[in-house]
Amino acid sequence: QVTLAESGGGLVQPGGSLRLSCVVSSDLFKKWVTTWYRQRPGEGRDLVATIDPTGNTGYADDVEGRFTISRDNAENTMFLEMNDLRPEDTAVYFCYVPSVAWGRGTQVTVSS
Repeated sequence: QVTLAESGGGLVQPGGSLRLSCVVSSDLFKKWVTTWYRQRPGEGRDLVATIDPTGNTGYADDVEGRFTISRDNAENTMFLEMNDLRPEDTAVYFCYVPSVAWGRGTQVTVSS
């Protein structure tokens, strides 16, 4: 069974930055598309960013230019660098490998 483990969440002031990590427990990681989702309080999960095995990326409109998704295939790890954070970015952030597994999530709170 493949597991995904997120880390790096926390409390940050508006305008601040955080870097999320997600370690995937399979060497098949290098062949998979990997994604980040987020779930704001009282809402469903929304796609934030996607990266394919060759490094091609895609972003939701409201994070384009502020967030950067990346991956290290040698370490089976993906990252989400988040800059210029806003209160509306407050959410639980999940890593997800389509049709494989979800992580448990990490809380990001943006507040002064």
